Amino acid sequence: MGDRTRGDMKRHLASLLFAVTAATGGTALAQLADAALVNLVSGDVSYVPQAGTPGKVRPFMKLREGDRINVAAGGQVRFVFFESARQELWTGPASFRAGKAVAEPISGKAADTTNLPAGVWQRTARIPELIQYAKLGGGQLRGGVARQRKVSLDQQATLAQARAGYEKMRRDMPANDITPELYLYAALYEFLVYDEMKIVVAEMRRKRPDDEDAKALDAWLASRMSR
Repeated sequence: MGDRTRGDMKRHLASLLFAVTAATGGTALAQLADAALVNLVSGDVSYVPQAGTPGKVRPFMKLREGDRINVAAGGQVRFVFFESARQELWTGPASFRAGKAVAEPISGKAADTTNLPAGVWQRTARIPELIQYAKLGGGQLRGGVARQRKVSLDQQATLAQARAGYEKMRRDMPANDITPELYLYAALYEFLVYDEMKIVVAEMRRKRPDDEDAKALDAWLASRMSR
């Protein structure tokens, strides 16, 4: 094999390696990690992802690292970062980019921030899963028969902490915000305390009569309790 042939092969292999690397990089870009969970949206709030189609920000959607969020005048968006449990509330006009654990300001007024306790955040993170399952008409997320259980003493202590967290969230959040109820619902779901879940869902419906997520949870709970 001559030197020219070997040179051509080296150039071909180098080109192939570059193409594979570029393709891998493109895949990584398209699979950017989820960074935060939106728990409140009002007014006109939109997002522009690094890869994919722009759209409107919706309650309980996940923001990905690198997403640019635009909040129009009069709009608000609130979300919590998975890694840091940091909650940020942005009021428009403003724009920012979602980072891994904190948002990077682009324009407008700085966000109001707070750090959520780990227990509050972990349960809040389950809300999209519970809502989706209710809309699909599922039974229980982790197998078994979805029947109301008798709560043990240890579980009663856990729920007492959850109720205390719920009351604090109610004091700290807007009167029409159903995030506190969704948090307590998630805590009660862990032990299938349907009777109290019914009261919590009724409060959601009172606050937001037209909220589709609250309607789905109400319908799902009614189907469980009728069995």
